[in-house]
Amino acid sequence: MLLATIIRHPKERRSKCSLTSLEGRADLEFFRARPGWSFNASEHTVLGLDAPVLTEADAGRPLLLLDSTWRLLSQLESCLVGEGVRRSLPAVPTAYPRVSKVTADPLGGLASVEALFLADLLLGRGDVSLLKDYHWKSLFLQGLQDSGWIAD
Repeated sequence: MLLATIIRHPKERRSKCSLTSLEGRADLEFFRARPGWSFNASEHTVLGLDAPVLTEADAGRPLLLLDSTWRLLSQLESCLVGEGVRRSLPAVPTAYPRVSKVTADPLGGLASVEALFLADLLLGRGDVSLLKDYHWKSLFLQGLQDSGWIAD
């Protein structure tokens, strides 16, 4: 069963992407957006901001994760056609050491792999193998534990 479709912004560097090690998994599909390209988001749960929080009731649809910097996210959103179901993630601490001299990250801004894991957790699974190669895995899981999202 497909867990998620990930669409990367064309300027997203694979070498710095927290999801690169997950390429090739049968439950994930990856696309790179490009000018003139579109994706039908119907039948997907589209992760974003300012939407109801994802719950286990959303488990029947694959996730759609847009992989981009916050500044370029609107360009990826413009590639979407169709009506997906919009959901957000609760604000949890990120372990990813962000430094932006251009824009501030929104409250609850997560690395893409963190967002994917948290979404999977909220859907009732919490597959830790999604974080297997994530450099800040332990720190992220500790933050989730400290904030009550996962048990000790």
